[in-house]
Amino acid sequence: MSFIVAIDGPAGSGKGTITKKVGERLNLINIDTGAMYRCVALECLNENIKLEEKHKIIEVSNRIKIELKEDGKVFLNYKDVTTQIRSKEVSQIVSQISSIVEVRLNMVNLQRKMAEGKKIIMEGRDITTYVFPNADIKIYLDASLEERARRRYKEMKEKGQEITYQDVINNIKIRDKNDKNKEIGSLQIAPDAIVIDTTYLTIEEVAERIINIIEEKLK
Repeated sequence: MSFIVAIDGPAGSGKGTITKKVGERLNLINIDTGAMYRCVALECLNENIKLEEKHKIIEVSNRIKIELKEDGKVFLNYKDVTTQIRSKEVSQIVSQISSIVEVRLNMVNLQRKMAEGKKIIMEGRDITTYVFPNADIKIYLDASLEERARRRYKEMKEKGQEITYQDVINNIKIRDKNDKNKEIGSLQIAPDAIVIDTTYLTIEEVAERIINIIEEKLK
């Protein structure tokens, strides 16, 4: 029987870090949906496919092989792309690509197959509302725009990427707008989701709150 913990929230709210930590603590399989869309974006860049070439992007999402390893590594067509999918170039186009209905449907089908019969934790933009509307636990993580930008800027600088704080804020504003206005899978707070504002909380504090929620449910 499946047990599904679904976590949604905007860019920079801490979803990826928190999901990984909670998954490791509770031995849940972590399915990183954002990484899956980033794989589609990276392959489009590799093949010089432009955003307006919608049919080619859909075709890419149909044929690429995506593997999410238990150690957090991401493989695209059997090649480790864990670092490449977090590049500035991928970040600039991934929201637009994930807005394409056919791409989203392809990825959602893959996500649901990955979760069959397993205890999983999955984060994204529409996991609580569209991918798994009947998830056992629904969490919505949020934070102020400034704090989300600060976190993303710090992360990118640590990886040696050249970008300004203002660029990061602008990119997040664009992503927020795109994410909230998608035809399918738009970013929303599910009516039965537990909302956690992470602006003034540490990673460990957020993780502990979610772990307590999960353990209570499992009782």
